[in-house]
Amino acid sequence: MGVTEGAAPRAAGTRMPPRASWGLVPAGLVSASAVLLFGLQYQLAGYAVLGVALLLAFAINRALFWDLLLIALGLAIISTISVEANISYPNMALMGLVLGLAVLGPYLIARHVYRTHAIRFPIRTGQRWTTLERWYLVLVVLLGWLILPTYFIRSGAYQNWPAVTAPDEIARLFVGVNVVGIWDELFFICTVFALLRRHFPDWQANLLQAVIFTSFLWELGYQSWGPLMTFPFALLQGYTFKITKSLTYVVCVHLLFDLVVFLVIVHAHTREWLPIFGY
Repeated sequence: MGVTEGAAPRAAGTRMPPRASWGLVPAGLVSASAVLLFGLQYQLAGYAVLGVALLLAFAINRALFWDLLLIALGLAIISTISVEANISYPNMALMGLVLGLAVLGPYLIARHVYRTHAIRFPIRTGQRWTTLERWYLVLVVLLGWLILPTYFIRSGAYQNWPAVTAPDEIARLFVGVNVVGIWDELFFICTVFALLRRHFPDWQANLLQAVIFTSFLWELGYQSWGPLMTFPFALLQGYTFKITKSLTYVVCVHLLFDLVVFLVIVHAHTREWLPIFGY
């Protein structure tokens, strides 16, 4: 089929995408649909906006349409379930299946139907991490320790996650937080951001994916003033991936941050545990 091969702007000698194009309208509507689907949970309105976005993309830029269709497919799959924090065994299995399909579906279509390599998961890049990149990992932990207790405890957002005291509950919460963190990078960065970069400058593609990223995390439980934290984090992850071109590195950043998230949630529910946060 090869419908999007000519759309990729990152290959050597290809023209960079324009700074402003009508394609931003349908792409922006796709991001807006995520706000409706996950942030506000207006399902019908979200699907309607998603449909309008695809129709406009089809009329404006056929290559953009095919890539937005992959993003829309992922969003539609995710929207079939609630992604609110629930660590029961059946819900974790269901959520794992659905989120897995949201990544696998677009990837397989891009690879075997479109016959492109638009979606990649670069685990091994052959490049050693620089000193700055290593120190950034330390900074992530420090910032998490400084920011996350204030956010979760003062906003009450920690109550969006269940209190865990039994060993198996603690283990399930730890696994759930980390698996979702890995999935975030597979979908929002390696799928959504990568597809949008084929048509828009990096900064525009990054803003668009960050809106979708933040909307998903809102439903997951990062509410109250959470978007003031999650939106910059999403932008930083997109920028970090652009610089390092490494899924492994952005996953490490995310998991270190999520390690602090896990510890804060446990502490917030049972204050005598982990008294390292000053709350």
